[in-house]
Amino acid sequence: MIIEKTDFLIIGSGVAGLRAAIELAPYGEVIVVTKDRPAESSTEYAQGGIAVALSDEDEVGIHYEDTLRAGDGLCNEEAVKILVGEGPERIKELISWGAEFDKEGLKLDFTMEAAHSRKRVLHAHGDATGKELERVLLNKVRTFSSIEKYPYAFTKDLIIQDGKCYGAYVLAGGQMVALIAKATILTTGGAGQIFARTTNPAVSTGDGMAIAFRAGAVLGDLEFVQFHPTVLYAPSAPQFLLSEAMRGEGALLRNINRELFMKEYHPDAELAPRDVVSRAIISQMVRTNSNHVYLDLTHLDSDFVKHRFPRIYATCLQYDVDVTKELVPVSPAAHYIMGGVKTDINGATSIKGLFAAGEVACTGVHGANRLASNSLLEGLVYGARAGVSAREYGLEARINGIEVEALNINESKYIKRRSHDITRFDIEEIRHSLRKLMWEKVGIIRCADSLTEAKKKLDKWSFILKEEFNTRRELELQNMIQLAQLINSAAILRKNSVGAHYRSDIPFKAEGWQKHIIFRKQKEEVVYDFIS
Repeated sequence: MIIEKTDFLIIGSGVAGLRAAIELAPYGEVIVVTKDRPAESSTEYAQGGIAVALSDEDEVGIHYEDTLRAGDGLCNEEAVKILVGEGPERIKELISWGAEFDKEGLKLDFTMEAAHSRKRVLHAHGDATGKELERVLLNKVRTFSSIEKYPYAFTKDLIIQDGKCYGAYVLAGGQMVALIAKATILTTGGAGQIFARTTNPAVSTGDGMAIAFRAGAVLGDLEFVQFHPTVLYAPSAPQFLLSEAMRGEGALLRNINRELFMKEYHPDAELAPRDVVSRAIISQMVRTNSNHVYLDLTHLDSDFVKHRFPRIYATCLQYDVDVTKELVPVSPAAHYIMGGVKTDINGATSIKGLFAAGEVACTGVHGANRLASNSLLEGLVYGARAGVSAREYGLEARINGIEVEALNINESKYIKRRSHDITRFDIEEIRHSLRKLMWEKVGIIRCADSLTEAKKKLDKWSFILKEEFNTRRELELQNMIQLAQLINSAAILRKNSVGAHYRSDIPFKAEGWQKHIIFRKQKEEVVYDFIS
């Protein structure tokens, strides 16, 4: 096994990871590990924009109230205050680094999205906001010689000793590498790939949550998975997200009979919270016996649509859909997980030396349902805060003084051995079945029967968790099964409906809904608790 040492280790290269790296760069060597190319993350695909109270008609206090309302009573209010309060500073910082947000004349152009009471969503190049953030942050990272990128490397496990994290075991080029660090930050993103339909890129397999759980970290709010209502539905097309900003600009939803229906479900119609819109669409699909509904932009000015949503317009044209002239077939898909590795407001997890930020983390800022376009802002604000915390911990820890031999690097654990004869085809078949199961039984609408059925099937795959794998696809499947089991367990335990978690057998906020569900691993047992 190769052993390398660094000051700070960051696992993941989306907005949170890059912002944390920038924060740490002046204070030591930083390694940014990513299992794919450095720019491959959910950040790159974020279309709609980034929410921030910077317009003349907006206030931080109003953004705060909108976020709490979307979170449906389960937000950490202190975390939300930090998000909306520090957000403007982080955006101004990005602009000073060269971010080019769209403007109307000389002023920044803000748009409206669902559940916002003000136009506060900044966008770049129409519908390529995430790509612009990724560009600016990567360019800033390149100005620091202390930051080293470590691409195409899969993080298998964290290095834990005496309850503290000292880095991670990483699989790179078929070789296991022990990366020893003073402080480690998880910024691995979400887990949409555990569902058959998702807007998330292929890298979003819940790795950070799974490895943190195996290391003994506390995870929370895992039952809250947000499904984006409008994702392109076409046989030959990818599951391409059609930004919520389209509805913010006036797009309408129609069922396959061309009938408007959203007013039946919420007074805000197309601008209702995402969970409401997703369930309304599913309801219409069932009622009309169809696989999709339609998003209608045909009444909007075609030049405006092309200019405002150039990437969406061009992508849909590739699949023979002209969004300016015809109805666009859409249906929901898994989009964002509100839960994750539980942290405090500074990004610290329950394991000393381990920090987390972005979608992999659970600060409580999103509560039971994320307000649209708050996620990129969260990555910036909490990526920076996690960087500050990791720096302070690292400077205090002085791990350079510890002999590597004293860390008990476990090479024997990674010698290839199998208790089952699992083939590549078995891995792909189980992966397909898992994603189908989670979509059908633990998806937008759940109930005791569907969740129990899912548990039985997931339990049958538990043997996968005990295998010693050494390829990315195998290790991803292991992480996907681990997280799927936890999400399903949380959905069973939450016997009420709140935010994105909707149970058709208990479609209301039953007693105890204000509690949060947390999980941790003790020895080989999974234990849970309800906390306020």
